[in-house]
Amino acid sequence: MAVWLSVALSSTPADAADALCPDAELWSGKLITDICWGCLFPIRLAGGVLDFRSPQSKDSIGDDLIPTAATSKVFCVCDDKDLIPKVGMTMGYWGPARVVELVPNPWCAPTLGGTKINSSTVRLWGGSSPVNYDTDETVFVNYHYYAFPIYVMLDLFWEDRCFADGYKDFDLMYISELDPTWNNDELAFFTNPEVVLFANPVALAACAADAISASAGKPIDEMFWCAGAWGGIYPLSGHTHPGEGIAPRQTSLLLTRATAALHRRGLAHKTVGDAQVCGGTISPFIPKSQYATTMFYPVADTDAKHAIGESDLLWGAGHSYPGAGENHVYILWRFTDCCLF
Repeated sequence: MAVWLSVALSSTPADAADALCPDAELWSGKLITDICWGCLFPIRLAGGVLDFRSPQSKDSIGDDLIPTAATSKVFCVCDDKDLIPKVGMTMGYWGPARVVELVPNPWCAPTLGGTKINSSTVRLWGGSSPVNYDTDETVFVNYHYYAFPIYVMLDLFWEDRCFADGYKDFDLMYISELDPTWNNDELAFFTNPEVVLFANPVALAACAADAISASAGKPIDEMFWCAGAWGGIYPLSGHTHPGEGIAPRQTSLLLTRATAALHRRGLAHKTVGDAQVCGGTISPFIPKSQYATTMFYPVADTDAKHAIGESDLLWGAGHSYPGAGENHVYILWRFTDCCLF
């Protein structure tokens, strides 16, 4: 909670009253009421599946499916803290790993009570263009990426091997306003030069297959340049094509791009598969199937999570409105395979 305290102390009353920077009320009763606690399930334990949800609470299109790459082994062998190999049993579970806020108002932090982290706005304002649907119009928003291991914070799980990146508290990990590649497509090219292969109509047309599969709860990891029905992941910048205002499809796509960019820089881990049961590994391309999202603000998704690329026609209606409602806060869920001693 150190980040929250330091930011709160540095903010001014004018910042807190900014009508364009709403309070998402994460640190309130909504922490209990507006999180999809049932999205923990199903759990894979020793090769078997545990799911205690009622049939009515399960998503009808396969949101609750375990990633195809998840381990199906019963037993595992990992080194303990003394580097002595020990035999355990495997466990795989869905857990909230990150909170990601996407904001047109630079430095605005709805997650931190509507605080402005900084007062500078030079070249950082976002928003959407008037919608005439020509090639010159884009949407641009900034993002803030927080560690959010809520299960650890609530002492629901305690095994170190089940937390690949070591984060055990709420923490601010990344701010796009400080990243020159986020608001400049040309600079972003130098961090991911493969964009020349995939940011074209032919490669994007192939994303139709990923869109269909993702909308059934199974994004195709091999199509790492696609975010299903949301669009193409490349370039890894904050610009995308407009809709009417800032819609969940656009912010979901930019959330995916942000996560893909962090994977490329070695700041995010792959946590699914036989090789990951003893700890996460660096993956330069985003393993989409290990992630899912729920919106927290302005409209909370409390019944089901959404696969990366799942069509917003299935879940996004009424999830945005002009003004404060164009600041979107998501919980990023991550499936983790680990070894229990």
